[in-house]
This record gives sequence, C-alpha cells and structure tokens, in this order.
Amino acid sequence: MTDKRDYYDVLGVDRNADASGLKKAYRKLALRFHPDKNPGNREAEEKFKEAAEAYEVLQDSKKRQIYDQYGHQGLEGSGFSGFGGFEDIFSSFGDIFEDFFGFGGGRRSRSRVHRGADLRYDMQLGFMEAAFGTEKEIDVEKAEACAACEGTGAAPGTGVETCPQCGGSGQVGRSQGFFTVRTTCGHCRGQGKVIANPCTTCRGRGKVLSRKKVSVRIPAGVDKGSRLRLTGEGEAGAYGGPHGDLYVFIYVENHEFFKRDDTSVLCQIPISFVQAALGDTITIPTIDGETELGIPKGTQPGDVFRLQGEGIPSLRNGHRGDQIIQVDVKTPTNLNKKQVALLKQFASLEESKFTSKLKNILKSGPSRAAN
Repeated sequence: MTDKRDYYDVLGVDRNADASGLKKAYRKLALRFHPDKNPGNREAEEKFKEAAEAYEVLQDSKKRQIYDQYGHQGLEGSGFSGFGGFEDIFSSFGDIFEDFFGFGGGRRSRSRVHRGADLRYDMQLGFMEAAFGTEKEIDVEKAEACAACEGTGAAPGTGVETCPQCGGSGQVGRSQGFFTVRTTCGHCRGQGKVIANPCTTCRGRGKVLSRKKVSVRIPAGVDKGSRLRLTGEGEAGAYGGPHGDLYVFIYVENHEFFKRDDTSVLCQIPISFVQAALGDTITIPTIDGETELGIPKGTQPGDVFRLQGEGIPSLRNGHRGDQIIQVDVKTPTNLNKKQVALLKQFASLEESKFTSKLKNILKSGPSRAAN
C-alpha cells in the first residue's frame, strides 16, 4: 500500500483540469515551496517534490490515463518512480521557473534555469578538534537573489521586455547570398529578453553579494584533505534554479606531542635505562587524558607498546584506532661520583659475561671459516 496523496488534491485542481489549469496550479505551489524561499525547511522540500511529481504525472497524457485508471500502484507498475532530487525537477520544468523571472523561452531555446555556483572554504582545525569533532560557525560571502527585485533584475513595478532586435528568439539572421546565417543576438546576448529599467539595488544583475554565517558540524575523525559538503549553501541559481553547494576543505594543525597515522595516534616516551632494565609503571598522555603504562623488565630502545581503542575515531564506522607508544631509553649525563662508581661496579660485573661471549665468538670464528 502506498501512502502518497492524491495528485489532484496535491495540486488543488479537479479531475477535469486542463493543461493550462495544471500548469497554473503547479507554478503557484512551486514558487511557494521553492527551496531557496524555504532554506532548511524539510516540510517545504517534501511539498516541493510532491507538487513536481503530481504535475509530472498529470501533464503527461499517458501517465495521467494510467493514474486515473489504476492509481499510484499502476504508475509504479509502469516503471514511474518520481524524481531523484531537485536537479531532476529543475531540469524537467526549467521553463516554468524561467517564467517566474520573465525569461520563459518556450520551444525557441533551451532552458536557461541554472544551478548556482559551488563555493569552497578552507578550514584550519586543531589536532584535537579533528580527532573528536566540533562545530564551527564560518562567514561566507556569496551571490544571493536580490530582495528588491526578487531576482528578476528589473526595477520593482516593472518587468522584463521582449528583445526588439531578435523578437525574443535570442538569435538574429544575416543573409549571405542564398543562405541565412543565424547568430546570437548581441542586444540581449541570446536571452530573448531585455531589462529596460534595471533594479538600482543589483544594477539589473538579479543578484547581490551578501555575507552569511553558516554553522558547520565537523564529524570526529576528519583528517587533512577531508571535504565536507553543505548542500544548498553555495550561490543562488539563475532564473529560479537551485543554490549550489558549499565545500569545506579541512586542514589539520600538527600536535606538539602526538602524530597521526590514519586512525592510529603515535608518540614517543622517554624512559631511563634503570626503568628499562628493572621495569616500571609510568604515567603517559593520551588524547583522552593521562593513563598508566607498564614498562616490563629488560625493555629495549625502540620497543613499541599499544593501547587499544585510544586512537582516532574512524569516519566510516566510528571505531577508534590505537595509540602506539615507542620508548626512547635515555643515557644518563652529568653523573656524580657515587653514580659513576656504581656504574663502574655494574660494568665490571657485566664485563665477564660479555668477555666470555666474545671469546667464544672469536674462538669459533676461524674454524667456521675453515669449513
């Protein structure tokens, strides 16, 4: 069972409505629920899509016949599944949105409805902000539809006029012998329409530069080169087209202690040769705070320890990586006399072991060579 509303009810027309009545009803709804007039309004977006789907079916005689006879299930059985998104809607009904702005070209020209330009914003994040996510408010400058003329480019109270040079076709003809060469009209630049009284606010462009504060949610685990897409936060489209998107490119500052390898956090911890030899429990920093790490007896320089689940969250599944700790055994300096004496005593005890091992190596060396 489908929960879709009746298409005639959606458009607010009776079942005998003709093409003109359908178009008039759809234009009214499309202008009312246009995404640029209702930014961030999910309910308006759904009504905009619903109206477009209803008009798509009822203005097509074959689809309308199937719908009248079998309803929504009949359309689904015939392969109709509606629109995939705003781009499909504006592409299909561009002439209607052009008419909002006085630039309807009908069959004489391709649709002039254009999606707005995408914008780029480079964002610098701290190491911890990237690791755990944050929310930032950024200031974006972009072209928006002029409020004074509602994007038409014409002064309030006036409209767009048909180009006197090309008669609205957007092209002019020039005879060359037996042939007529058609070129883009230079007066209207191929638009077919001209603005006799430009809006003083936007100077006839239909757009003005404005600054807008945009809230950006940074997910945990982003890294240098990550790119976030904010749908509809780009520049305004032309002749009723949708806004473009805003792309936020992430750059992450280096940390004074930690390094990052994908979801792993790397660091190097200095320990004394006594701690390495005898073992110890030390306090080390993690990105969550401090924790204790057990150093086993006989730890060697460069040995690596791993703290599971103490790394960076994965953007794919949220699972955290590990913290990898490499120990750096420090050789003591500026020893006092007592420390020197103790080390010499230790060395003398160790010397017999190393001397015996060295003698065995030297003794076995020539015999191995002879073989």
